[in-house]
Amino acid sequence: LMFISAMLMYDIEHIAQPEVFDNALSSLWWAMATITTVGYGDIYPVTTAGRILSTFITFLGIFLTAIPTGIISAGFIEESSKRRSLKDHAQ
Repeated sequence: LMFISAMLMYDIEHIAQPEVFDNALSSLWWAMATITTVGYGDIYPVTTAGRILSTFITFLGIFLTAIPTGIISAGFIEESSKRRSLKDHAQ
């Protein structure tokens, strides 16, 4: 996902911002920052297509990162609560 996003953004933004999206690594940096957070802010799209892609990738990053993290955390909390309940009941 990160590499595909980086390649797409490079293709879209390189013409409009050749000094910002000057190589694949800068696009990969953008993709990593956008997928894992809401972006660092040093590299951002200026074209309409780039902004649409950025919005899509941001939401996709939320779904791929934050939601599974929440589900896993809820599972740990539930398991901890069950163990605490069993421990209290045993005493």
